[in-house]
Amino acid sequence: MIKRTYDWIDERLNITPLWRDIADHEVPAHVNPATKMSAFVYCFGGLTFLIIVTQILSGMFLSMYYVPDINNAYYSVQYITNQVLLGNVVRGMHFWGASLTIIMVFLHMLRVFFTGAYKAPRELNWVVGVLLFFIVLAFGFTGYLLPWDQKAYWATSVGAQIAEQVPVLGPYIRLLLVGGSTVGALTLTRFFAIHVFFLPAALLVLLGAHFLMIRKAGIAGPM
Repeated sequence: MIKRTYDWIDERLNITPLWRDIADHEVPAHVNPATKMSAFVYCFGGLTFLIIVTQILSGMFLSMYYVPDINNAYYSVQYITNQVLLGNVVRGMHFWGASLTIIMVFLHMLRVFFTGAYKAPRELNWVVGVLLFFIVLAFGFTGYLLPWDQKAYWATSVGAQIAEQVPVLGPYIRLLLVGGSTVGALTLTRFFAIHVFFLPAALLVLLGAHFLMIRKAGIAGPM
């Protein structure tokens, strides 16, 4: 049944050549942990992508119950944690996954730097990777406010004050983030919109560019 369905789709979309092109792509020996233990550091990129996929899926689940409103945000998070089936597990995955994503992106960038994989012809891909790192940090910052508890409120207030110290553009950045003189309803709405719409769109575009450039330039040689 599955094979017949696949053959029916393949006959119309011709997806087999695309799949074979991905599956038959050769991996250099120096990045294969089965042949060399030090090659494990080359897995940081793939692990990072796996965690990002987990974050996206868990975030989609949480958004089904979360209410981005100052009167209901905290209670919706409590409802997810205490009453939704496996809600505490999914929320825990998303919460700790945010920190793990930042750590893994940082480790991946360290591997790229110390193995010289940022050099020609891969300089542009390094730039895209740095932008992805900032996107991941922005995910962590905007997501931290969403539970709308005391810790989230004051952490965001401090973060907004830090952003305000940027020369020339600081006050405008703070106003864009906060939406007024103090952290409030507009701030929560903006952070939610940035967290679930703007940042994911930027993330997917940059990830697509990142993978395409990796495929075009190939995997860098050993250090």
